[in-house]
Amino acid sequence: MKVLALSALLAAPLAAAEPRPSSWPHAVTYQIFVRSFADGNGDGIGDLRGLTAKLDYLADLGVRALWLLPVHPSPSYHQYDVTNYRAIHPDYGTMEDFEAFLAAAKERGLRVILDLVVNHTASAHPWFQSATSGPDSEFFDYYVWKKRDEVGSLTVTRTGPDTDNLRRWNEAPAIGDHYYYAYFTGGMPDLNFDNPEVRREIHDIGRFWLEKGVDGFRLDAAKHIFPDDRAADTIAFWQEFRAEMEKTNPDVFLVGEVWVDGSEARQYLPGLRSIFNFEMAGAILEALETGRGKGLAARHAGLRKQYGEVLPDFIDATFLSNHDQNRVMSVLGDDEDRARLAASLLFTLPGSPFIYYGEEIGMRGVKPDFFIREPMLWQSQPDPWRAKPRKVRHSKDHKVKPVAVQVRDEKSLLNHYKTLIGLRTATEALSAGDFEPLDDMHERLVAFFRRHPSGDALVIHNVSRRTTSTDLPATAAGFTRKIWASDPAVRHSPDRVTLPPHSTLILGD
Repeated sequence: MKVLALSALLAAPLAAAEPRPSSWPHAVTYQIFVRSFADGNGDGIGDLRGLTAKLDYLADLGVRALWLLPVHPSPSYHQYDVTNYRAIHPDYGTMEDFEAFLAAAKERGLRVILDLVVNHTASAHPWFQSATSGPDSEFFDYYVWKKRDEVGSLTVTRTGPDTDNLRRWNEAPAIGDHYYYAYFTGGMPDLNFDNPEVRREIHDIGRFWLEKGVDGFRLDAAKHIFPDDRAADTIAFWQEFRAEMEKTNPDVFLVGEVWVDGSEARQYLPGLRSIFNFEMAGAILEALETGRGKGLAARHAGLRKQYGEVLPDFIDATFLSNHDQNRVMSVLGDDEDRARLAASLLFTLPGSPFIYYGEEIGMRGVKPDFFIREPMLWQSQPDPWRAKPRKVRHSKDHKVKPVAVQVRDEKSLLNHYKTLIGLRTATEALSAGDFEPLDDMHERLVAFFRRHPSGDALVIHNVSRRTTSTDLPATAAGFTRKIWASDPAVRHSPDRVTLPPHSTLILGD
């Protein structure tokens, strides 16, 4: 297997990596909450100009695409309740700022996907404001309504992982006898996708942004277009949506948030092609918390088999955490060694990895949501690029070393991320190879083959706090060449390996 020298790899021009199997959408994508990322005008709020100024950092990190959380006008800081789907939130800048950002990203070979929130609008959206005037409004049927005697209970007794909202039916005071449905909160009324006009509106919105030059969408609450007992209708909607988007961009990338186990999530693949692998994100962190790796690779292989039975060309959107979950470093007890290994697992297992902003510098964060979306730390204070929210609880300077410090430290978490992303980009087996678990190993190890015509790789991770030695099975015979090891104390011979705690060894045939 041919592997570039790491120094040459990280210095290589961005365009050189484009033809490789790790090209997007199979390459690494970086998730950004613009409000917290980089302040370009000094008002204390992250914005598009700040993001544009940091594109060289992102290109140097090795990612090939950016996912922006909602950028549309909204009454909430998180902006998942949209009031205008064809505009930019004034805190972030103007449409001209967005277009300049998009052009600058393209110049660096970076794709852009937008968070598209179509399960619901904001209650302040003009459609809903008109709908609440009564059934005679042209927009009344844009939402889901029932009369009080048709509703039954206004609440549910159970929620899912993506909401804690128990009250689903909400009164519209101006109408009185009609209640509207809202899965997430009364401020986010669900759209009525039984109405063909609503579907056409959403198709037009998608086309608007594709014509601007975005490459696709992360589709929020993709499971909840229709109620759970109408999953077939939800799947049909996404198939219709995908077909409409492909008329504008045949290569459009759609990745759906379907926050359930993979055995249920897979049914949504025909319309979306890609879904976030919530099950494996939890399984990776669980292995690091328990120190038991046996079975992790087989579990991943089983999920991929299930996905492939539904859609052979599926894209497995792997990740460790996102904007709705406690940050990796906090989940792992501020243990940087385990955070490094989490990254090593993410970038060596098959899939198309997503990184949550700040994960690469070890930002901390524990719910409520505001505190898992804290400002990116660019340099020691005073930091002119850092957003300035009213309060920061977890990612403070005495806990997290900023980018400017870590970039100069060869052993930093940031440089570990750069190394692994670079290794994945340069090694065809890691970026595009077939996946074969190797489970007849020690229970503290996660081991698997990545097989590719250019050469195979054997990857072994020790997820425990204990040095682990084990004999290699006969199936690993011939893997004697060290491609990479995370720790100089790693040892290997043709028939035996020794891995220090939380270390990785990659061997070639």
